[in-house]
Amino acid sequence: MTKEKAMSNGMIHNSIAANTRIVGTITAENDFRVDGVIEGEIICQGKVIIGQTANVKGKLTCTNAEIVGRMDGEIKVSEILTLKSTAVVTGDMKIATLVVEPNAKFDGTCSMIVDKA
Repeated sequence: MTKEKAMSNGMIHNSIAANTRIVGTITAENDFRVDGVIEGEIICQGKVIIGQTANVKGKLTCTNAEIVGRMDGEIKVSEILTLKSTAVVTGDMKIATLVVEPNAKFDGTCSMIVDKA
């Protein structure tokens, strides 16, 4: 395994701590964790985790995502989106695979990305 491949598999990640608020666009090549507030857009080539104290309003585009906290907006995940039991999601989702734990809340539309191979 090359060093570049190891980095994209969770060894290096970015983080927005609780009690931090960002307004704007965030672009990341590696995994990204949010525990604060983001108003805007997140574009990530890896996995995005929206933690229990997080509140994201805007657009999320990534490879994989796990939502534990709140997300309000458009979500596009090219592989797996996991909604944990404490997740509260409002908005439209375009995903390849959806995993929903009991008690997760979702209000919006969900469409599956169909591979045209």
